[in-house]
Amino acid sequence: MIRLSTKGRYGTRLMLNLARHYGAGSEAVILKNIAEDERISIRYLEQIIIPLKINRLVKSIRGAGGGYTLARKPEDIRISEILQALEGNCCLVECVEDGTFCEFTGSCPTFEIWKGATELLKGYFNGISLKDALALAGKKARKTRAMCR
Repeated sequence: MIRLSTKGRYGTRLMLNLARHYGAGSEAVILKNIAEDERISIRYLEQIIIPLKINRLVKSIRGAGGGYTLARKPEDIRISEILQALEGNCCLVECVEDGTFCEFTGSCPTFEIWKGATELLKGYFNGISLKDALALAGKKARKTRAMCR
């Protein structure tokens, strides 16, 4: 089974946390608060934030009231961008992205299956913005609260 690493999963949660705070007065959030909110080690978040910053998905703000904030509006950041920054190319098998990876790519009976599945996966993640993901998370939270009553 193909799985995202913890870097991709936790990085997406970090970005959703920043999106929740975006435009709500003080936009900058310190990593310590995100670590507490998401129950993720601050040391791990310090590693994850670097590629997000390099890929211009987050920006740091220095000084009092500083921390991290999204580099663009939540509706302008796609989940695919986050995963690309943290996981690299999103493909099920190497030969889909690199035709020289396997000498049998041209005659492989399963190549088109993997290529089609990769395109579906990329399209799905590219079709979801952080704003969309917040709405999905909000629906889940409302449903959970209703079930607990």
